[in-house]
Amino acid sequence: MKFIKNSILSLAVTTMLLFGACTDLDETMYSGLTDSTIDVNDPEILGYMMGEVYAQFRFLYWGWNGYFDVNEECADTYMTPKRLGIGWGDLYIPMHKHAWNETQGHIDPLWYYAYVGIGYANKTLDVLPETGQEQAQMRFMRALNYYVLLDAFRNVPLETTQDVEAGYLPEQKSAQEIFNFCETELQAIKDELGTDKVFGYPNRFAADMVLAKMYLNYNAYFRTNDDSYYTKALAEVDDILTNGGYSLAPNYLDNFRVSIASSPEVIFALPLDKTNARHNYLVNKCLVGAGAAAYGYNGSPWNGSCAVPQFIESYQEGDQRLTDTWTGGVQRFATEDANGNVIPQSGDPIPFSTDDWAGEGYLNYSLRVHSIDNPGAYQQEGYRFVKSEIEAGDYGTYGNDVAFFRLADAMFIKAECLLRLGQDEQTAADLISEVRSRSFESAQAAIRSVEDLKGGSVYDYGHREYTSEGFANFDPASYIVTNEGGDDIILGGLLDDLAWEFVGEHHRRQDLIRFKMEDGRNVFNGKSWFCKDATTETHWDVYPIPKAALDANISLVQNEGYQSASN
Repeated sequence: MKFIKNSILSLAVTTMLLFGACTDLDETMYSGLTDSTIDVNDPEILGYMMGEVYAQFRFLYWGWNGYFDVNEECADTYMTPKRLGIGWGDLYIPMHKHAWNETQGHIDPLWYYAYVGIGYANKTLDVLPETGQEQAQMRFMRALNYYVLLDAFRNVPLETTQDVEAGYLPEQKSAQEIFNFCETELQAIKDELGTDKVFGYPNRFAADMVLAKMYLNYNAYFRTNDDSYYTKALAEVDDILTNGGYSLAPNYLDNFRVSIASSPEVIFALPLDKTNARHNYLVNKCLVGAGAAAYGYNGSPWNGSCAVPQFIESYQEGDQRLTDTWTGGVQRFATEDANGNVIPQSGDPIPFSTDDWAGEGYLNYSLRVHSIDNPGAYQQEGYRFVKSEIEAGDYGTYGNDVAFFRLADAMFIKAECLLRLGQDEQTAADLISEVRSRSFESAQAAIRSVEDLKGGSVYDYGHREYTSEGFANFDPASYIVTNEGGDDIILGGLLDDLAWEFVGEHHRRQDLIRFKMEDGRNVFNGKSWFCKDATTETHWDVYPIPKAALDANISLVQNEGYQSASN
């Protein structure tokens, strides 16, 4: 079923579930329900509470500055510049430039919703039987939240019960302790999760995916060089590939429709619903207002996010994922066929005169963008992200499910582990080629060789910025440029393929941190793109603990590199 039941009790019980690790957000109590009056042994109430665990993870993902934003806005594919004439976008400039701190609010929602979800999971686990599928599902969701916290913050408080004394402040644990907890939990519950595929609920193979992600990134988390964790990741995805019964969807975009319940590729999904669980705001964040008409959408988009031009230029000729993911050039009205079906981009050009760089009077998204903030981006600048299906009518993308884990990801993890271990490298190339094959008309063009994957990146890294003003003025004298290229990126070809396949899927920050250059720096810090400059600093790999969390729990210690901004 598309919509997972959530709780009308949420506002009433959220406060009781928060503990000192969380951001201190006061809420109005809307009923007499308290920790002492709510009957968590009532099966219906317990069902509501379990539903809230899933609901909070949806909030974590699609909340403003949620999981999507913190993994995409800081990377080399997608950005939200300051929009000239629109008046918003400033919030995302520190994310793009890697200049954030704990006072700017970018990471507050991630911390907050993760711990609210953990609180609900703990509350249900305090009363559930010690075995059984429901207990295993709650332990999975709790571990999933801790995996997110580990990846973003590393050293965080760990709590496994809500049965604590008033005023209790949880103790901050090391990243290794959080890693060990997640690993132990997920390995312990695999069998009880089972192998049935129930849309929106975790099974054994979802647990495999979280473990595979943890093992794959272990060396990046702990700055070690231990190949045994690639072997462990390989074992997890082999379980999926051998026993999961998943297959690649025939069409790439089948994984990004409003409903993806029928995709044979999806391992774990976050179900959304345009009536009861509306979250995905990409239609409004990305499109120009007039551009809604290209998809038959009746809303009023805000004109914000767009592609980093260097990333668009990296796509290979014939790769259908370019037009599946981005729209650029002249935009056209949607039309209806004889059966009333809306056909996007099928009619006349859409009139639009603001910042008309082409001088044609039509909405025409340009590849080039002036800058992130100096002066910023004009209204028609930048290709727009349309990978998430835009539904005609009133809802756009608001009800679109999220493919949190899908089979292509497991195939890429296997390929990467084989390449890093120097084992069966042709199998690695075959796996990537198989994923690519659905996005190329030419079978030959889809093939990636071992040499392709182990070679450098084709991404033209370097600072790119026009500081000239005027929407049609790209004055060469104002052009700030450095030329760094990607030849020095180890497994750079694989890093390119990860971007083309998974752009906009909460991947890119993690991938850029994991992949290294020949000088030992990771790509996240060591390369420049658009208006972001390379650095030798490494603390950007981890986000700062939010200031509100530090204020609420005086035992917390800020992450290295951010202490000077505290207090």
